Amino acid sequence: MEEKATPARRKIIHIDMDAFYASVEQRDFPEYRNKPLVVGGLPEGRGGVVATASYEARKFGIRSAMPSKQALKLCPHALFVRPRFAVYKDVSQHIREIFSRYTDLIEPLSLDEAYLDVTEDKLGIGSAIDIAKEIKQAIKNELNLTASAGVSVNKFVAKVASDMQKPDGLTFIGPSAIENFIENLPVEKFYGVGRVTADKMKRMGLFTGADLKKLTEQEIKQHFGKAGSFYYRIVRGIDDRPVQPHRETKSVGAEDTFAYDLTSLEEMYSELEKIALVVHDRLVKHQLKGRTVTIKIKYSDFRQVTRSQSFPAFLNETDTILNTAKNLLQQAFTDTDRVRLLGITLSNFTAPIPVEKAPSTQLTLFNL
Repeated sequence: MEEKATPARRKIIHIDMDAFYASVEQRDFPEYRNKPLVVGGLPEGRGGVVATASYEARKFGIRSAMPSKQALKLCPHALFVRPRFAVYKDVSQHIREIFSRYTDLIEPLSLDEAYLDVTEDKLGIGSAIDIAKEIKQAIKNELNLTASAGVSVNKFVAKVASDMQKPDGLTFIGPSAIENFIENLPVEKFYGVGRVTADKMKRMGLFTGADLKKLTEQEIKQHFGKAGSFYYRIVRGIDDRPVQPHRETKSVGAEDTFAYDLTSLEEMYSELEKIALVVHDRLVKHQLKGRTVTIKIKYSDFRQVTRSQSFPAFLNETDTILNTAKNLLQQAFTDTDRVRLLGITLSNFTAPIPVEKAPSTQLTLFNL
């Protein structure tokens, strides 16, 4: 009897830029180098939040998503700068071009990280470790930046591995090492396990992958819902998710955090107009129309609400998006509210809009 061929193991690389925004700023401005640098909202007035902190700032306990005022207390001599997203996007596109020299199977997660499937690489190198080394070196040579890489046979392990030896690290977790690696992994290090879930796990006496592994799938689902099945498989090193170079775009939006709290509808309408124009431009660029307009409101006390309205016909016109957003805001706003952020999103898409032809299929493209 003829034996069935064993499917080839995937070779997955996860590349994660090191303190990306801060590293770009330190590269471009010598006065920021070797100093604690915070990229994000400034701490003056109400302040904002930390987008990225340099490694010099992280030594003081400063982390992403931390209020800028808190960061300033932790490190009074830290330098604070606003993000330059256009610059970061250009750098990200160059990084993506480097990736594409080795494979077309690239799944970006954000401007500064991506999965690569190099099971069959374009240059015939064969070794995922060697490819990761070449990519890291190209990023250093061409952009004067560093990246960390995780290499393994699935996305979960590669993602966790890329964080093990930052900055400028490369960690390989081979098939024979995966079980021991995950069993010894603290639950807070599991990709997909946030702080709240990690705290809940610890209260249950679950501190490592080995602890999680003792539970049946039904027990994990009972405590953690649908995510329980994912945890059950991951803790056993099972992750069959493919690298997806094309992911369905489910929404297009834009938002803005303001330098001071907005307290009147007139101020908010003016900001919504700017945001609606950005959303419209993005929709036109990607030839998308949608049926659901959603507004996001974040208040000064960090409460956040969303309101949506759906339409029977597809749309992408600025006036319709703006007027709908204004109506939704008016319904949610009271005279005592102080608003720190507004956002508009369009979703529920049709296909690309061909000339004089009705759409018939869903559009799939890169994440916006």
